[in-house]
Amino acid sequence: MPGKNMSKDVLSVVKKKTGKNVSEKDIYKLASGVKPSTMQSDAQLRQLIKQVSGLVNVPVSEQTMNELISAIKGSKMSTTNMEQLMKMIMKK
Repeated sequence: MPGKNMSKDVLSVVKKKTGKNVSEKDIYKLASGVKPSTMQSDAQLRQLIKQVSGLVNVPVSEQTMNELISAIKGSKMSTTNMEQLMKMIMKK
């Protein structure tokens, strides 16, 4: 994600939505492990969702995890699309 303002906005959204503080370092550490292949692998997406869930200490049910995986894989999400998704989330 380019720019510091975007990072601060993302952190604010995470805090607002979850009530949890997440550091910029934690977000970048998690994001650095995401590759284009991650978006097409159920196992890798499941692991990523669990990592995010653990980071914000918010449990994700198996049903929600399956819905997230289907949505991500169905969207053919690229890094550009992910940035657009983050912008949409921040507007909510």
